[in-house]
Amino acid sequence: MTESEGQQPGDPGNTSLHEDLVQDDEIIGVVFRWSILVVLILVCAGLIVWFVVSLGSSEEEKVIEKDVVAPEVLVPDLSVLPDVEFKDITVDAGITFKHQSGAEGEKLLPETMGSGVAFLDYDNDGDQDLLFVNSMRWEHSSLADEPSPPALYRNDGSGLFEDVSASAGLTESFYGTGIAIGDVDADGRRDVFIAAYGPGRLYLNKPDGFVEVAEQAGVAGRPGEWGSSPAFLDYDRDGDLDLFVPSYIDWSREKDLSLNFTLNGTDRAYGPPKQYGGSQPHLYRNRGDGTFDDVSEQAGMHILNPATGVPVGKSLAVVPIDLDRDGWMDLVVANDTTRNFLYRNLGDGRFEEIGTMVGVAYDDRGQATGAMGIDAAHYRNDESIGIGIGNFANEMTSFYVGEGELFSDEAILEGIGSPTRPLLSFGLFFFDYDLDGRLDLFQTNGHLEEEINEIQSSQHYRQPGQLFWNAGPDRPVCFEIVPSETAGDLVTPIVGRGAAFADIDSDGDLDVIVTQAGDRPLLLRNDQSLGNHWLRLKLEDPTSDNRDAIGAWIELTANGITQRRQVMPTRSYLSQVELPVTFGLGKLTDVEALRVIWPDGTVELIPTTGLTPDSQHIIRREVGVFRQ
Repeated sequence: MTESEGQQPGDPGNTSLHEDLVQDDEIIGVVFRWSILVVLILVCAGLIVWFVVSLGSSEEEKVIEKDVVAPEVLVPDLSVLPDVEFKDITVDAGITFKHQSGAEGEKLLPETMGSGVAFLDYDNDGDQDLLFVNSMRWEHSSLADEPSPPALYRNDGSGLFEDVSASAGLTESFYGTGIAIGDVDADGRRDVFIAAYGPGRLYLNKPDGFVEVAEQAGVAGRPGEWGSSPAFLDYDRDGDLDLFVPSYIDWSREKDLSLNFTLNGTDRAYGPPKQYGGSQPHLYRNRGDGTFDDVSEQAGMHILNPATGVPVGKSLAVVPIDLDRDGWMDLVVANDTTRNFLYRNLGDGRFEEIGTMVGVAYDDRGQATGAMGIDAAHYRNDESIGIGIGNFANEMTSFYVGEGELFSDEAILEGIGSPTRPLLSFGLFFFDYDLDGRLDLFQTNGHLEEEINEIQSSQHYRQPGQLFWNAGPDRPVCFEIVPSETAGDLVTPIVGRGAAFADIDSDGDLDVIVTQAGDRPLLLRNDQSLGNHWLRLKLEDPTSDNRDAIGAWIELTANGITQRRQVMPTRSYLSQVELPVTFGLGKLTDVEALRVIWPDGTVELIPTTGLTPDSQHIIRREVGVFRQ
């Protein structure tokens, strides 16, 4: 009982209470009188307004009716779309690989992310072979241990493949993620770096097979890291290939299980990356003697949250490209649920992160997105560059357009925004699938949760891929989505992750490979028969340790239009495309000019006499001519 409890009205101790009640009554009376006055004033004001309006309404009221027109729906114009079909030939081509995600019911986040794939000519026979990255069962698994090494398939030149993994020395199982291809020791054979959850692997391509040397070379990374999409590039222009390895999040099984994610309030689900801290990338400088220096921090690659000191980056993909055309390779990095990075190369061994300043950090609403795959290209055949980034479900694909200094997200304006919003996108790349001389866009899609349709009726675990045809400058929007009846098996609903392209059967058009999380890939043959001409060019630079001229630009002019293509296998998501560059010529057969800008900045004009269309040519730097 408190001191005031138990007192009666007549008690001496109740005097102050009585005074308070009297004062309250006086206040209430004053408020009541003012309230009545305010009400009277409002009533009078209302009568005056009614009187004025009535005077002005002596004439008959006119009602103006307008038809309400619904927003125009962008429907594909089938009359202009090229008749091109992609056919699933995975089984017929001899591909039996199946990705092992390690999923056994614990719902651990790496199981959802899938792994990459690369087209490469590992045996120097002139055709494109296939290398699939694999993951593995978790070390704590109670199931029988099944080997799940990377899978290498040799192409016989016609698009038929043979599994040569064991004979090539690829027998180790680890939790692999992304892949990069490059001749790091300048011996004329393409080497392989595979990022992983755990140490990365560097496989040197030797005459007797691949030899793993990551630890000796200094590129294995830190224990417990989750590497994503690596890239070989010559960032310091010293003539050899350096290695950039972005990293995803600060993840462990213990952290994942302790957070106990759920979608329906009962069952465990895969958790979002927002619940984990970021991570730092690695930039490895090639010393030229088979070893690398980790120069990440001094090069300015470590980006921290100034408020928390925690790394900002949650990187899933990267595209190296000289955005500002100053001769130095920049890096655009897609970050999941946090802002994207643009590392501008300052030319002195350092980078400056300027993504926010130039407009590629956030989407058109100023929001960070669940960014996955990425590519960049001169898709309009002019000075502007488009940067496409595939995002999470209910986030449209980002499409930044600019000329190096400033970019804006023009996904809606270019016809990409609305169709991509419902789907969860991973691998994404530009390629000229109909050989008309304009770069089209493809993205593969697939959700993380098998049961997502039970929670969200609009979402499905398996989702169709999307192909966007570049309609050119004379159409209302640049890109038109290709409907399923035209795209064929390219839009088969799958759990799409990595994606890449190459000409697997030497017919000039570009075929597509798509990987799935925990499932078999799709090898999709391009069966176009439009009669369009083409030219394939492969660069060789024996004057440099960067023999394949990764990072070079090729500019081809025909009928007054200049197409620009970069020799850059790193793009999409965890994957690598072929090294030869394909130019579609449409109905043209003559090339007016051909120019190569080599990685060191040297510009070389290539004679076009005898540059036969519908064939592949090799351009060697030392003589400045081509040979078929």
